Amino acid sequence: MDVVCLDMEGVLVPEIWIAFSEESGIPELRKTTRDEPDYDKLMRWRIGVLKEHGLGLKEIQDTISRIDPLPGAKEFLDALRAEAQVIIISDTFTQFAMPLMKKLGYPTLFCNTLEVAEDGEITGFKMRCEQSKLTTVRALQSMGFDTIAAGDSFNDLAMIRASRAGFLFRTTEQIKKDNPDLQAFEEFDDFLAAIKAELH
Repeated sequence: MDVVCLDMEGVLVPEIWIAFSEESGIPELRKTTRDEPDYDKLMRWRIGVLKEHGLGLKEIQDTISRIDPLPGAKEFLDALRAEAQVIIISDTFTQFAMPLMKKLGYPTLFCNTLEVAEDGEITGFKMRCEQSKLTTVRALQSMGFDTIAAGDSFNDLAMIRASRAGFLFRTTEQIKKDNPDLQAFEEFDDFLAAIKAELH
């Protein structure tokens, strides 16, 4: 049985930190896992920037409440879920993701958790497990599932490579250049057709 494992930000919804960077006027918060492969380092740096500017969870959630899924993402996801089991595996946090999951029709999401002080300051974060995307794909395979994986960033490559089939979606030119053997798509229709062609 196949399980399709999808990244969330950049694939189904806009990058949350880029949207927040634009709303808050803090350009350095535009940095994502497309730019910094070390997620732990990236998050610690982001938390430092938020502290410096006196911003907390509420401000980020206000921005997220105004974010919509990428055009065509919900229709793509609905069509895919009619064909296969789908799990969104993201390095984001439940406190960020839930409003977006509502807009996508509550698909299954595996992600992480923020540590938040009573005053709303983000003090840290708890990762679900080491290398969460690869670990999850390997765990599904150990239960007898075949996985098909797709994403757009450095931190998606391990789960894509470990799966029976894997794709890049709306990724960077550099990642495409570094991974010429992976099919890369820009449009949901082509992406959906490629995944469906791999389903058993």
